Amino acid sequence: MSPRSAVIVGAGMAGLATAWFLQEAGVEVTVVDRRGVAAGASWGNAGWLSPALTVPLPEPATLKVGVRGLLSPASPLYVPPRPDPRLARFLLAFTRNCTHRRWQVGMAALSALNRRALSAYDELARGGVAEPTRAGEAALLAFTSAAGRGPLVAELDAVRAAGQDVEYDLLTGAEARELEPALSARIESAVRLHGQRYLNPGAFVAALADAVRERGGKIVSDLEVVRVRDLGTGVAALAPDGAAVRADAAVLASGAWLGGLAAPFGVRTPVQSGRGYSFTVSTQGLPTRPTYLAEQRVVCTPLGDRVRVSGMMEFTAPDRPRDPRRVQAIVNAARDLLPSADLTHRADEWAGPRPCTADGLPLIGPTRSPRVHVCGGHGMWGIVLGPLSGRLLAESIVTGRGAPELAALHPLR
Repeated sequence: MSPRSAVIVGAGMAGLATAWFLQEAGVEVTVVDRRGVAAGASWGNAGWLSPALTVPLPEPATLKVGVRGLLSPASPLYVPPRPDPRLARFLLAFTRNCTHRRWQVGMAALSALNRRALSAYDELARGGVAEPTRAGEAALLAFTSAAGRGPLVAELDAVRAAGQDVEYDLLTGAEARELEPALSARIESAVRLHGQRYLNPGAFVAALADAVRERGGKIVSDLEVVRVRDLGTGVAALAPDGAAVRADAAVLASGAWLGGLAAPFGVRTPVQSGRGYSFTVSTQGLPTRPTYLAEQRVVCTPLGDRVRVSGMMEFTAPDRPRDPRRVQAIVNAARDLLPSADLTHRADEWAGPRPCTADGLPLIGPTRSPRVHVCGGHGMWGIVLGPLSGRLLAESIVTGRGAPELAALHPLR
């Protein structure tokens, strides 16, 4: 039987999208968050809606980058040296998934979502979510050598082979600079990627929260849920002081904090915080379109009168203080390729804990309890896949039937 009410733990993109689509089916929703709307990984990320680039994180190339500089704070992939048995187990499982065969399996699962990802955004727009997504110019992926783009082009071709519509052009460095004069002469080749979008993630998630409220939903900030109980006829989301939010069903969408809440319901897949970093700077000397400095793994996203510069993957505890060396690593990586940019006068410095799984696939669906469901573990892809994930999970909760796209993403896998 369809629940009449649901409590959603987590006010990021995945949680709020699930709440919105549950409201579409007439379910009353209460969203609770330990801090507030978009307080985790949803605020300061790059904001790219790029299904063509949405691939499993564990792959042979990622492993090579990690092994080369795993313990260096200047490396794109970094593990701060400290004893952490859980992290060690996660990294071992992650490493085992860094094979071509497992990447192909994961890519097939993600492609089933990627093909529908942007349509979920269109549905939110038609339903009154005010913040727009932006098509703009084609994204530009820049490289310091012609050979350097080979692996990414091969990956785009593999994504296309998995059934996605991927359209791109190969450019010389000179052609790239004609499009984006901010790029230095060190850029020798580029890929122009069509059909993608981007957004201001914090503004969009805030608009989504407003839409949930306008339809009668409740959003409760500064309420940490430490445990969810299945009461047999409903659920209770419990705070440390024993206060409870009761409903017919619960959705666990708490990002990097998902594992502890989901484990009592049979979810054994670890969810590890993989922090990304970002800051904003003046637009002067920066690209005017979404641009990826691919070998440096630095993303530039135009957001009105500022440009967000983002990058890095740091496997560490989600609540650890920001490491200023990671911000400086982004600056150092980008400076020579954006010679006219002022990367010194920064604002909005941010670190957000992406919820990563060892196989690179999200957890979407029911748990051992028929009243407790999961929507999380998207890694770097919570923004692009969050709305569709919420839509598919809401349909599963209301109808009791999971969509075919969710079969490989089952939380009990």
